[in-house]
Amino acid sequence: MRTRADIECWLTDMDGVLVHENRPIPGAAELLAQWRDQATPFLVLTNNPIFTPRDLSARLARSGLDVPEERIWTSALATADFLRSQLPGGTAFVIGESGLTTALHEAGYVMTETQPDYVVVGETRQYNFEAITKAIRFINDGARFIITNPDATGPTPSGVVPATGSFAALITRATGKEPYVVGKPNPMMFRSALNRIGAHSETTGMIGDRMDTDVVAGIEAGLHTVLVLTGISDQTEIERYPFRPDEVVDSVADLLAPEPLESEMPEGV
Repeated sequence: MRTRADIECWLTDMDGVLVHENRPIPGAAELLAQWRDQATPFLVLTNNPIFTPRDLSARLARSGLDVPEERIWTSALATADFLRSQLPGGTAFVIGESGLTTALHEAGYVMTETQPDYVVVGETRQYNFEAITKAIRFINDGARFIITNPDATGPTPSGVVPATGSFAALITRATGKEPYVVGKPNPMMFRSALNRIGAHSETTGMIGDRMDTDVVAGIEAGLHTVLVLTGISDQTEIERYPFRPDEVVDSVADLLAPEPLESEMPEGV
Protein backbone atom coordinates (compact mmCIF):
# COMPACT_ATOMS: atom_id res chain seq x y z
CA MET A 1 0.00 0.00 0.00
CA ARG A 2 1.24 3.48 -0.88
CA THR A 3 2.15 5.53 2.19
CA ARG A 4 3.02 9.15 2.88
CA ALA A 5 6.70 8.24 2.54
CA ASP A 6 6.07 7.59 -1.18
CA ILE A 7 4.73 11.10 -1.80
CA GLU A 8 7.01 13.48 -3.70
CA CYS A 9 4.52 16.25 -4.61
CA TRP A 10 1.55 17.79 -2.81
CA LEU A 11 -1.73 19.44 -3.71
CA THR A 12 -3.59 21.15 -0.89
CA ASP A 13 -6.86 22.93 -0.46
CA MET A 14 -6.68 26.44 0.98
CA ASP A 15 -9.68 27.35 3.15
CA GLY A 16 -10.11 24.99 6.08
CA VAL A 17 -6.64 23.51 5.53
CA LEU A 18 -4.16 26.40 5.51
CA VAL A 19 -6.40 29.25 6.67
CA HIS A 20 -9.68 29.70 8.50
CA GLU A 21 -11.44 33.06 8.23
CA ASN A 22 -8.14 34.64 7.14
CA ARG A 23 -6.25 33.26 10.14
CA PRO A 24 -3.48 30.73 9.52
CA ILE A 25 -4.13 27.24 10.82
CA PRO A 26 -1.35 26.13 13.19
CA GLY A 27 1.28 24.21 11.30
CA ALA A 28 0.42 25.66 7.88
CA ALA A 29 3.32 28.12 7.70
CA GLU A 30 5.75 25.43 8.88
CA LEU A 31 4.49 22.90 6.33
CA LEU A 32 4.82 25.39 3.48
CA ALA A 33 8.34 26.25 4.66
CA GLN A 34 9.21 22.55 4.83
CA TRP A 35 8.06 22.03 1.23
CA ARG A 36 10.09 25.03 0.08
CA ASP A 37 13.21 23.96 1.99
CA GLN A 38 12.98 20.43 0.60
CA ALA A 39 12.18 21.65 -2.94
CA THR A 40 8.93 19.67 -2.86
CA PRO A 41 6.64 20.60 -5.78
CA PHE A 42 3.25 21.75 -4.52
CA LEU A 43 0.15 23.71 -5.50
CA VAL A 44 -2.51 25.35 -3.35
CA LEU A 45 -5.92 24.63 -4.89
CA THR A 46 -9.18 26.53 -4.52
CA ASN A 47 -12.59 26.19 -6.13
CA ASN A 48 -13.04 29.95 -5.76
CA PRO A 49 -12.67 31.50 -9.25
CA ILE A 50 -13.20 35.12 -8.19
CA PHE A 51 -9.59 36.07 -7.48
CA THR A 52 -6.41 35.84 -9.52
CA PRO A 53 -3.46 33.88 -8.09
CA ARG A 54 -1.77 37.22 -7.36
CA ASP A 55 -4.79 38.34 -5.33
CA LEU A 56 -4.83 35.08 -3.39
CA SER A 57 -1.07 35.18 -2.79
CA ALA A 58 -1.48 38.64 -1.26
CA ARG A 59 -4.40 37.45 0.86
CA LEU A 60 -2.37 34.52 2.19
CA ALA A 61 0.57 36.83 2.88
CA ARG A 62 -1.68 39.00 5.06
CA SER A 63 -2.48 35.82 6.99
CA GLY A 64 1.23 35.13 7.46
CA LEU A 65 1.55 32.44 4.79
CA ASP A 66 4.15 32.70 2.03
CA VAL A 67 2.64 31.20 -1.15
CA PRO A 68 3.92 32.60 -4.47
CA GLU A 69 1.24 33.15 -7.10
CA GLU A 70 2.74 30.44 -9.32
CA ARG A 71 1.97 27.97 -6.52
CA ILE A 72 -1.78 28.68 -6.64
CA TRP A 73 -4.23 26.83 -8.91
CA THR A 74 -7.84 28.01 -9.07
CA SER A 75 -10.94 26.59 -10.72
CA ALA A 76 -10.74 29.59 -13.08
CA LEU A 77 -7.24 28.55 -14.21
CA ALA A 78 -8.37 24.94 -14.56
CA THR A 79 -11.37 26.09 -16.63
CA ALA A 80 -9.17 28.18 -18.92
CA ASP A 81 -6.75 25.26 -19.29
CA PHE A 82 -9.63 22.94 -20.17
CA LEU A 83 -11.11 25.30 -22.77
CA ARG A 84 -7.71 25.89 -24.37
CA SER A 85 -7.31 22.12 -24.76
CA GLN A 86 -10.80 21.73 -26.19
CA LEU A 87 -10.94 24.68 -28.60
CA PRO A 88 -7.80 26.82 -28.83
CA GLY A 89 -8.52 30.47 -29.59
CA GLY A 90 -12.24 30.13 -28.93
CA THR A 91 -14.80 32.65 -27.74
CA ALA A 92 -16.85 32.81 -24.59
CA PHE A 93 -19.63 34.76 -22.94
CA VAL A 94 -18.50 34.98 -19.32
CA ILE A 95 -20.33 35.64 -16.09
CA GLY A 96 -17.62 36.05 -13.46
CA GLU A 97 -14.94 38.21 -11.90
CA SER A 98 -11.35 39.10 -12.79
CA GLY A 99 -9.97 35.74 -11.69
CA LEU A 100 -11.94 34.06 -14.45
CA THR A 101 -11.73 36.67 -17.18
CA THR A 102 -7.98 37.10 -16.69
CA ALA A 103 -7.40 33.34 -16.88
CA LEU A 104 -9.44 33.07 -20.09
CA HIS A 105 -7.65 36.04 -21.69
CA GLU A 106 -4.28 34.50 -20.86
CA ALA A 107 -5.48 31.23 -22.40
CA GLY A 108 -6.10 33.06 -25.68
CA TYR A 109 -9.87 33.34 -25.39
CA VAL A 110 -11.95 36.27 -26.64
CA MET A 111 -14.84 37.52 -24.51
CA THR A 112 -17.84 38.17 -26.73
CA GLU A 113 -21.60 38.65 -26.81
CA THR A 114 -21.86 37.52 -30.43
CA GLN A 115 -22.34 33.79 -31.05
CA PRO A 116 -19.88 32.58 -28.40
CA ASP A 117 -18.52 29.04 -28.51
CA TYR A 118 -19.03 28.72 -24.76
CA VAL A 119 -21.04 30.21 -21.95
CA VAL A 120 -18.80 30.15 -18.87
CA VAL A 121 -20.29 30.87 -15.45
CA GLY A 122 -18.16 31.42 -12.37
CA GLU A 123 -18.46 33.05 -8.98
CA THR A 124 -19.49 36.70 -8.78
CA ARG A 125 -21.40 39.03 -6.51
CA GLN A 126 -22.75 40.83 -9.60
CA TYR A 127 -25.19 38.31 -11.09
CA ASN A 128 -27.94 40.16 -12.93
CA PHE A 129 -31.05 39.30 -14.87
CA GLU A 130 -29.71 40.63 -18.18
CA ALA A 131 -26.52 38.56 -18.07
CA ILE A 132 -28.37 35.39 -17.10
CA THR A 133 -30.90 35.97 -19.88
CA LYS A 134 -28.09 36.33 -22.41
CA ALA A 135 -26.48 33.14 -21.14
CA ILE A 136 -29.75 31.25 -21.55
CA ARG A 137 -30.23 32.51 -25.10
CA PHE A 138 -26.66 31.71 -26.15
CA ILE A 139 -26.98 28.17 -24.78
CA ASN A 140 -30.31 27.71 -26.56
CA ASP A 141 -28.54 28.85 -29.75
CA GLY A 142 -25.85 26.19 -29.37
CA ALA A 143 -23.15 27.58 -27.06
CA ARG A 144 -21.66 24.93 -24.77
CA PHE A 145 -22.30 25.44 -21.06
CA ILE A 146 -19.33 25.38 -18.64
CA ILE A 147 -19.16 26.30 -14.95
CA THR A 148 -16.03 26.71 -12.87
CA ASN A 149 -17.31 25.00 -9.73
CA PRO A 150 -20.49 23.38 -8.42
CA ASP A 151 -20.76 25.14 -5.03
CA ALA A 152 -24.40 26.09 -4.44
CA THR A 153 -23.60 28.60 -1.69
CA GLY A 154 -20.64 30.57 -0.43
CA PRO A 155 -19.82 31.94 3.02
CA THR A 156 -19.78 35.62 3.99
CA PRO A 157 -19.44 37.28 7.42
CA SER A 158 -23.21 37.86 7.41
CA GLY A 159 -24.17 34.36 6.27
CA VAL A 160 -24.33 32.19 3.16
CA VAL A 161 -25.02 33.62 -0.28
CA PRO A 162 -26.02 31.83 -3.50
CA ALA A 163 -23.02 30.78 -5.56
CA THR A 164 -22.15 29.33 -8.97
CA GLY A 165 -24.12 26.10 -8.61
CA SER A 166 -27.33 27.91 -7.73
CA PHE A 167 -27.22 30.17 -10.76
CA ALA A 168 -26.18 27.28 -12.97
CA ALA A 169 -29.30 25.43 -11.79
CA LEU A 170 -31.43 28.40 -12.86
CA ILE A 171 -29.83 28.37 -16.33
CA THR A 172 -30.24 24.58 -16.58
CA ARG A 173 -33.90 24.87 -15.66
CA ALA A 174 -34.43 27.43 -18.42
CA THR A 175 -32.43 25.62 -21.11
CA GLY A 176 -32.63 21.94 -20.21
CA LYS A 177 -28.82 21.81 -20.56
CA GLU A 178 -26.57 20.57 -17.77
CA PRO A 179 -23.19 22.32 -17.49
CA TYR A 180 -19.82 20.67 -17.56
CA VAL A 181 -18.19 21.36 -14.17
CA VAL A 182 -14.41 21.79 -14.24
CA GLY A 183 -13.60 22.40 -10.56
CA LYS A 184 -13.68 19.96 -7.66
CA PRO A 185 -15.03 17.31 -7.36
CA ASN A 186 -14.16 16.79 -11.03
CA PRO A 187 -10.71 15.10 -10.97
CA MET A 188 -10.02 17.14 -14.13
CA MET A 189 -8.91 19.99 -11.86
CA PHE A 190 -6.39 17.74 -10.12
CA ARG A 191 -5.05 16.37 -13.39
CA SER A 192 -4.49 19.87 -14.74
CA ALA A 193 -2.74 20.78 -11.48
CA LEU A 194 -0.50 17.71 -11.80
CA ASN A 195 0.41 18.78 -15.31
CA ARG A 196 1.20 22.27 -14.04
CA ILE A 197 3.92 20.99 -11.70
CA GLY A 198 4.99 17.97 -13.74
CA ALA A 199 3.76 15.53 -11.09
CA HIS A 200 2.49 11.94 -11.33
CA SER A 201 -0.60 10.72 -9.50
CA GLU A 202 1.26 7.76 -8.00
CA THR A 203 3.61 10.03 -6.08
CA THR A 204 1.27 12.96 -5.29
CA GLY A 205 -0.85 13.61 -2.22
CA MET A 206 -3.97 15.75 -1.78
CA ILE A 207 -4.78 17.48 1.50
CA GLY A 208 -8.34 18.68 1.99
CA ASP A 209 -11.08 19.29 4.52
CA ARG A 210 -14.09 18.09 2.50
CA MET A 211 -15.08 14.51 1.79
CA ASP A 212 -17.42 15.48 -1.07
CA THR A 213 -14.86 17.43 -3.10
CA ASP A 214 -11.24 17.10 -1.96
CA VAL A 215 -11.24 13.45 -0.96
CA VAL A 216 -13.51 11.95 -3.62
CA ALA A 217 -11.77 13.86 -6.42
CA GLY A 218 -8.38 12.89 -5.02
CA ILE A 219 -9.37 9.24 -4.96
CA GLU A 220 -10.71 9.41 -8.52
CA ALA A 221 -7.50 11.10 -9.69
CA GLY A 222 -5.44 8.33 -8.09
CA LEU A 223 -3.83 10.49 -5.38
CA HIS A 224 -2.86 9.74 -1.78
CA THR A 225 -5.61 11.53 0.17
CA VAL A 226 -5.31 13.24 3.54
CA LEU A 227 -8.36 14.67 5.32
CA VAL A 228 -7.78 17.35 7.96
CA LEU A 229 -10.34 18.10 10.67
CA THR A 230 -9.77 21.87 10.74
CA GLY A 231 -12.50 22.57 8.18
CA ILE A 232 -16.05 21.27 7.87
CA SER A 233 -15.47 17.53 8.33
CA ASP A 234 -15.57 15.51 11.53
CA GLN A 235 -15.89 11.79 12.21
CA THR A 236 -19.66 11.92 11.76
CA GLU A 237 -19.24 13.55 8.36
CA ILE A 238 -16.68 10.91 7.33
CA GLU A 239 -19.10 8.11 8.20
CA ARG A 240 -21.70 9.49 5.79
CA TYR A 241 -19.64 8.41 2.77
CA PRO A 242 -18.87 4.97 1.33
CA PHE A 243 -15.23 5.90 0.64
CA ARG A 244 -12.37 6.77 2.96
CA PRO A 245 -9.26 8.97 2.71
CA ASP A 246 -5.90 7.30 3.10
CA GLU A 247 -5.27 9.35 6.23
CA VAL A 248 -7.29 11.43 8.68
CA VAL A 249 -5.29 13.94 10.76
CA ASP A 250 -6.27 16.70 13.14
CA SER A 251 -4.48 19.40 11.11
CA VAL A 252 -1.61 20.00 8.71
CA ALA A 253 0.63 20.27 11.77
CA ASP A 254 0.44 16.47 11.95
CA LEU A 255 2.07 16.23 8.54
CA LEU A 256 5.26 17.66 10.04
CA ALA A 257 5.53 14.65 12.34
CA PRO A 258 6.72 11.13 11.41
CA GLU A 259 4.21 9.04 9.48
CA PRO A 260 1.58 7.49 11.79
CA LEU A 261 1.76 3.82 12.65
CA GLU A 262 -0.62 1.46 10.87
CA SER A 263 -2.67 1.17 14.05
CA GLU A 264 -3.34 4.90 13.90
CA MET A 265 -4.80 4.80 10.39
CA PRO A 266 -8.55 5.46 10.05
CA GLU A 267 -10.76 2.38 10.26
CA GLY A 268 -11.42 0.76 6.92
CA VAL A 269 -8.24 2.04 5.19
